[in-house]
Amino acid sequence: MAENKGIVASGHPETSRAAARVIEAGGNAFDGALAALAAACVAEPMLASLGGGGFLMARPADERARVYDFFVQTPRNVATGRELDFYPILADFGTATQEFHIGMGSIAVPGVVAGMFEIHARHCRLPLKEILRPAVELARQGVAMNAFQHSISHILIPILRATPDAMRLVASAEQPGQVAAPGEIVTHPDLANVLEAVASEGSDLFYRGELAERLVRDCQERGGLLVREDLEEYRVRARDPVRFACHGAEFYFNSLPSPSGCLIAFALGLLDDQDLAHQPWGHERHCSSLVLAMRAAGRLRNETRADTELDEDRIRAILAPGHIDQWRSMMHEHPLATRGTTHISVADAEGNLASLTVSNGEGCAYVLPGTGIMLNNMLGEEDLNPGGFHQWRPNRRMASMMCPSVASLPDGGWVALGSGGSNRIRSAVLQVLINLFEFRMPLADAVAAPRLHLEGEHLSIEAGFPQSTVTALGEAWPDHRVWPGANLFFGGVHAVERLVDGSFQGAGDPRRGGAVAFAR
Repeated sequence: MAENKGIVASGHPETSRAAARVIEAGGNAFDGALAALAAACVAEPMLASLGGGGFLMARPADERARVYDFFVQTPRNVATGRELDFYPILADFGTATQEFHIGMGSIAVPGVVAGMFEIHARHCRLPLKEILRPAVELARQGVAMNAFQHSISHILIPILRATPDAMRLVASAEQPGQVAAPGEIVTHPDLANVLEAVASEGSDLFYRGELAERLVRDCQERGGLLVREDLEEYRVRARDPVRFACHGAEFYFNSLPSPSGCLIAFALGLLDDQDLAHQPWGHERHCSSLVLAMRAAGRLRNETRADTELDEDRIRAILAPGHIDQWRSMMHEHPLATRGTTHISVADAEGNLASLTVSNGEGCAYVLPGTGIMLNNMLGEEDLNPGGFHQWRPNRRMASMMCPSVASLPDGGWVALGSGGSNRIRSAVLQVLINLFEFRMPLADAVAAPRLHLEGEHLSIEAGFPQSTVTALGEAWPDHRVWPGANLFFGGVHAVERLVDGSFQGAGDPRRGGAVAFAR
């Protein structure tokens, strides 16, 4: 409603409440985004951490959008000749399993703390101590374990059981070796102390001070790769977004070195002028076109080596109308030729938009002693290491499928959105945008609607599509699976809209415990 000061959508009610509280205290959308980020590290410890990395798509009122890249970086040291603490675990999603690698040898250079300070300096209004206060109080008072966090903890139980400190992040007070039951309070006193110290002492505490020294020492003694220079020389990078117009809107996506924005824009371009909404949502043509666009984007990713070899000129060539027309023609001529992240979206009454995605991978099981901070396992993420583990180039920003985004609405309003979900991020964001801009769905319906995901030639179909469409898809894609219900596998899109009249709408993805809060 117009009298609200702002809105936030995130993966946890406490995360959203922290942002709303800071906006109510006089902060803007960027103050709220940082408050939510810190609170997510407390309330969503298996998805967000000061030991991970992320991206902010910042669209200040009446200014151009910018991407702030505080994602992880590869170490200077290569693994050759060293015995690393690096080993596989199997995460059980109930209807599917996925292998991840953890241990000290999976830690990439973290960027979240540096990102917080850069965003604060560029866009925030309140003192950092005030922005972080809701997270500090939440960490001290404790968070009630909810059903989604309980589920995620059990999926990643091999990581939690790898070290006592990891289990403590989600453990029952009465049974320290067990995940807390839904409703049990979990406190994080060490993290509360660290957040207060960082607010007072600055990012040097994490990148040059005693915390940095301990992290580097443990890496060197216990099979990790980080050295002091990795932390001291880490820098946040500000970039122009990938900008693309189609479907009557203007879209702003994550930019290089991450290929996600280019690939989503390419898929949207393929689906433009296709009259998808001529038939009802979920019709065979709608779903077949979606899958074929996903397949084309996947082929483009492989053919262009998008994870490592894209540059600005190649992006312009990929998104050129003639190139998209050529791919669209091929798509329909041959129609049958065939991971721990959370997102925060914030809008305020002044017109500022913040779309922030953060990830810790699944966590490496190492918790920096005395801090409650689990470090990332990005060097053990297969999706982020397409050339094989420990084949990365030293001292380079890693690419990511994370894609915090903003888009202009046809009537002059704006939407901010993004998703968690590893390779499913692209398909989740694409489908929500098609629901919004082709089928004109209300935001909550656009987010909750069933999804598809194509990985190679394997099609995953979420429950809820018409049976005739499921049958047609199954015939076209023999390697397929129909999931029994809505599932976190298909991503977690948290989105907010600021409408042209100044009112707000928000949607937290029910697949991932999404929650919306208004700043009154």
